[in-house]
Amino acid sequence: MREHHQQLTDGGAQVIAITPSNQSLLEQFTREFGPYPFDIYGDPKRSLYRSMGHKSMAKWKLLAMAGKAFLKGGKKAFLPEDEGQKKVVQESLKTQDVFIQGGSWIFDENGKIIWSHIDESPEDHAPIEQLLEQLNK
Repeated sequence: MREHHQQLTDGGAQVIAITPSNQSLLEQFTREFGPYPFDIYGDPKRSLYRSMGHKSMAKWKLLAMAGKAFLKGGKKAFLPEDEGQKKVVQESLKTQDVFIQGGSWIFDENGKIIWSHIDESPEDHAPIEQLLEQLNK
């Protein structure tokens, strides 16, 4: 979203990110991986995630994917080389719900959902082209 922020907001849309993280980890994340041109909020109890229908991936499936990625790329498949970023990722893996999947939602100016995509897996994000198409309707 960061790379496409301008395209997404040119027509008046607003981008907001919600993570399943607590405030402390979210602050570390934005410090190490930021800056971001949009607000990022935490939902550590995952109440919003659950109410919106987001899914938690089966642990065995995510671990199998992780094992396959590790065999292909070693530690670099999981951990950034930058030490600060690596620390945040390691903390997330230990303390956060890394199994819950994200999604993309578009609301109208009255808060009504007009389009959504709920990710089935870590690589199943809505393509930016699809988001732009929906915003331009």
